[in-house]
Amino acid sequence: MNPALLDAPPDEPRVTAYDLAHKIVYLRLLDAAAEGADWREVARIILGLDPDCDPDQARRIHDSHLARALWMTEAGYRDLLREGSTN
Repeated sequence: MNPALLDAPPDEPRVTAYDLAHKIVYLRLLDAAAEGADWREVARIILGLDPDCDPDQARRIHDSHLARALWMTEAGYRDLLREGSTN
C-alpha cells in the first residue's frame, strides 16, 4: 500500500514528512530506473497510476518523484544522517 501521492513531491531543501512517508516508493523508483524499466510500467506497478488514462499526468508524477528520489541520494540523505546521530 502506497501513501497518497501528490502530483509532485515537496520541493524543499530538506527531507520532509512526505519524503519519509514515501521512502519505499523512492527506493523502488530508483531500482526501476537502474534496471531501465519503462516509465509506464513503473507508474502502473509502483505508483498505482494508469498511464493509458492520462499519460501526461502519469509521466509528470513519475518524473517528479524519481527526481526527488535522486535528490535524496545526492543531498537529502544528509538530513537522515544528522537525524540519526541525535537518536
